Amino acid sequence: MTRDNSAESEAVTGRLLILEYEQVKEEQRARIGFRDNLLYATLAAMAAIITFSLQSHGRPELLLLLPPASALLGWAYLVNDEKISAIGRYVREDLGPRLTALAPGRPPVFGWERAHRDDGRRVSRKRLQLAADLLLFTVAPIAALIVYWTSEPVRAVLLAVSVAEVALVIVLAVQIVLYADLHRP
Repeated sequence: MTRDNSAESEAVTGRLLILEYEQVKEEQRARIGFRDNLLYATLAAMAAIITFSLQSHGRPELLLLLPPASALLGWAYLVNDEKISAIGRYVREDLGPRLTALAPGRPPVFGWERAHRDDGRRVSRKRLQLAADLLLFTVAPIAALIVYWTSEPVRAVLLAVSVAEVALVIVLAVQIVLYADLHRP
């Protein structure tokens, strides 16, 4: 391959990598918007369930709708959050280095993808986000179950359902903690 063909091939590769970067960043932006809207959807669902329970002549068993709704929305939130992080990792660890290799002697590309993770307060922000995620998606549903359990009368079949819901919420809590990304630079 001649020097001109090699340079042309590198230029085409560089353009393709930039196009890929633009596409994955667009997917990341869309997922961020969707993920953030899931927070509002969860709050709206909780408010609707609590309101419905209170307006239905104090039927606390309707609170049993809150844990599955929270788990479903929480899982969608978690999956999107993980994909957002995976896209960032891909850009930092794969795409960026391949583009940097095409321009030897120049600074690494996509510096922001690394720089924003180097903030000294990143870990504390991630811990606060973890606390907020656990509060919304796990503590609130458990609180709804406690309200149901302390109401009179508690029917055996609904008690069994509520115990299964505790297991569901615990599984989600464990997954939220595992995906919290507290230590990765």
